[in-house]
Amino acid sequence: MDLKTSYRASPASLRPTYTGGPVTVTPDGLYLLTTLHSASVYITHIASSRVVAQIKGDGTPITAMAVAPNAEGEFTILTAHQSLSVRYYPFSTTEAAAFLAEPSTKIPFLTFTRQLTRAQTHPSPILSLSVSPRIPNSDATLFATGSADGTVKVWDTTGGFVTHVFRGHGGGVSAFAWRFSRPGAYISTAAPTTEYANAPKSEDGRVMQLITGSVDTRVRIYDLLDQTAKGRPKHVLEGHNSVVRGLDVSSDEGIGRWLVSAGRDRIVLVWDLSQKTPKVVQTLLTSESLETVGLISHLKGVDGLACFTGGEKGQVRLWDVLRGKQVAVVPGLEVEEGDEDEHGLAYVFYNADTDSTVAVHHDQNIVIASLSELAVTRQIIGFNDEVIDSIFLSATAPDSHLVLATNSNLIRIYDARTMDARLLGGHTDVVLCLDKSPDGKWLVSGSKDNTARVWTHDERGWRCIAIAQGHAEAIGAVAMSRTGSKFLFTASQDRTVKMWDLSELDTTASEPVHLKSLATMRIHEKDINALDVSPNDGLLVSGSQDKTLKLFSIDYRAPTAKQAASGSIKQLGLCKGHKRGVWSVKFSTTDRVVASGAADRTIRLWSLDDFTCVKTFEGHTNSVLRVGFLSRGMQLVSTASDGLVKLWNIREEECVKTLDGHEDKIWALALSSDERTIVSGGADSVVNLWQDCSAEEQKEATEKMEKQVADEQDYQNYVSLKDYKRAIQLALAMAQPGRLLNLFNRVYESRDGKSITGSAEVDAVIDTLSAKDLVRLLKFVRDWNTKAKTSGVAQRILEAIVRNKSPNELVRMFEVASSKHAEVEEDVVEPNVAAEAEPAKRPRATTADLISLQDLLDGLLPYTERHLNRIERTLVDSYMVDYILGEMDGGVFDLGTLEVDEVDATEMALDV
Repeated sequence: MDLKTSYRASPASLRPTYTGGPVTVTPDGLYLLTTLHSASVYITHIASSRVVAQIKGDGTPITAMAVAPNAEGEFTILTAHQSLSVRYYPFSTTEAAAFLAEPSTKIPFLTFTRQLTRAQTHPSPILSLSVSPRIPNSDATLFATGSADGTVKVWDTTGGFVTHVFRGHGGGVSAFAWRFSRPGAYISTAAPTTEYANAPKSEDGRVMQLITGSVDTRVRIYDLLDQTAKGRPKHVLEGHNSVVRGLDVSSDEGIGRWLVSAGRDRIVLVWDLSQKTPKVVQTLLTSESLETVGLISHLKGVDGLACFTGGEKGQVRLWDVLRGKQVAVVPGLEVEEGDEDEHGLAYVFYNADTDSTVAVHHDQNIVIASLSELAVTRQIIGFNDEVIDSIFLSATAPDSHLVLATNSNLIRIYDARTMDARLLGGHTDVVLCLDKSPDGKWLVSGSKDNTARVWTHDERGWRCIAIAQGHAEAIGAVAMSRTGSKFLFTASQDRTVKMWDLSELDTTASEPVHLKSLATMRIHEKDINALDVSPNDGLLVSGSQDKTLKLFSIDYRAPTAKQAASGSIKQLGLCKGHKRGVWSVKFSTTDRVVASGAADRTIRLWSLDDFTCVKTFEGHTNSVLRVGFLSRGMQLVSTASDGLVKLWNIREEECVKTLDGHEDKIWALALSSDERTIVSGGADSVVNLWQDCSAEEQKEATEKMEKQVADEQDYQNYVSLKDYKRAIQLALAMAQPGRLLNLFNRVYESRDGKSITGSAEVDAVIDTLSAKDLVRLLKFVRDWNTKAKTSGVAQRILEAIVRNKSPNELVRMFEVASSKHAEVEEDVVEPNVAAEAEPAKRPRATTADLISLQDLLDGLLPYTERHLNRIERTLVDSYMVDYILGEMDGGVFDLGTLEVDEVDATEMALDV
């Protein structure tokens, strides 16, 4: 079996997208906009749960957000910030669709095109922002901003200027609604209908009104076409006794007749706007504090007006408005009594085109439901908090679902193919650990509520079928049988392990059964962090904060007609060696060893024969939290508090790959059955899906090697043919400065004495290089110039360039080389074909091989000056040598002044 060598992060990896704050949906109902950590916006494609774009913002919290259609058929995102500015961000659905077709782990950022400054907007934070329908007989829209000081401003979306200013609210503006007459459905001023005889209208029959709700409990109606109003409301509607949180206007008969308003006073008021003074015609008693209300264009079973409400109970309720009767409840997250503040609804959006609602809960869970079928179609979890454990299940197919335990009492279950999520409620405190049955059909979970639960999936969905109750403290580890035997182990902070009988489970029962404990044993002196059962169900291993591992034999007897099930465990051995608490233990699937990861930053392999440590793996810089076996026990994968996932070869005891995709502790580790996917989940709320790319990388490496061999042969052919132009271009493209250096040295050795580089042809090649090739060559020249041995080549090439290129030309070529629209490089012909043959593609170097003009000068000047100084010193030294030699010839040995005898003696001495 081939060993794994590398994994890559999948675009399907789960990252936080919503932590509370403004939320909105595009008018087509296809994209969801959520705020993360108050300052960023993530745009998610609802049908696939994939993030397609993000907005960084201005660094201050985003207080309100809306989406406006633009003239190009795309959208403009408007964001209001705590800095009191409003920004425009263009969002292209065409580009989003292209991103979905070719997914990437790098999410594109949107850039704002206009900003309304604090001096233009409001002196207080903007609490609400809403975009109008299209203005009658126009493609333009307006948008309204409402601030904490009770001021409302209406803006022209395209021009970015204020059209109206309304004051008079007794507090912050909390809700908006627009009442525009539709094109072709204006109210005739000549012969108005009886029903709308008193309705406000302009001279040409248009109606343009803005309706606002405020914390002062009043609803105000402003006429945008009344030039005499001077900012005063047309009507002030009283009826609520708490802040107004939702407003909506019907679209019947071309102009909205009905207005619904909802507040935290637990009622919905229905107003008839066709009267001269709007009147309440119906009151809906909802028995919950409301956060939103909206009218529905059509609802099955309702002939007249229908609406939805959402509030503290976390349910989207559907109402027959005029009859004042609740007709249905949209399925979604069920909120337990007392959890309203955590799981209640913050926003609900209705889209008539998709006939669906998007319900946003306070706990960052987003539920999309179809109103025609009254069924949940998708669920998106905006924030998983700290991911504690994970596991793959095979509910409908192998590895069909990914299960996460987070810092919550709700278990997250994702469809591994579509990443559609569901929440399992049952535990009353945080879920700490997960395990599964051998076939992947059953899930077991342990919680801080001191219980373990067994779950299954059938046509009724996910449900609990058994509860194990008996521990005195939180359950931190669970382990099921690996062969299908009907037993389960749980370990608790009460230092005990319990063995449970699963033989009496009835998957068809409507209520979960309470499991019977077969054995209980106190096995450690500190918290038990991990359990695992051997592949043959013969052994149990535990890891504890007391720095030890303990191994036990398992004795389980299935029930018979005469005898009930029985079971027990017996300690076989103790593994000592870790210097700190043990966080994870795992049996090998093939060898008689068990792996452990501990807070001492090491992974150890222990022999099951004599319980000694046989191998130690060091490399993590913090506590090792999870370990697992790969490749039939020949490899290990580990996660740690340093935020890294490491892949180890056991035989060589070396780390072959480190995966960096987290910013905090990695508590969760799961492996798919085919080992092609590794899941890591951490305290940073990130769940990375790492896909095996060993074969792809090996293929790429082979192709790269073959290409290098082919390029090498091409280069040798060019040199042998003295085709210096293509040889130089190929060496530059392959980023091989050594070959270029050898080529220039060889040319200079056989220099003609008339050219700078030693060959007129090479001089001509350098003069005709493209911008990118020239800049790349200058980078090599800069590097060669740093050494005395190669500085001569560097100076010759530099001279050849500066003699033929003016400073302005060099500046322009650097600009072209760094531009996205740089000139296309020439292709190179194969050496074994005629020059007039079709050119073949040659390797392209990336822009990372380029440098800036300033970097070039900073690298060239100091070394060039040093070389010049060295030459000058050498020249001065050469004069001194010449002088000494001259003195030796005519000074010290001047024989003309000696007598004959002295000459003879001197000659004899010289001979000697």
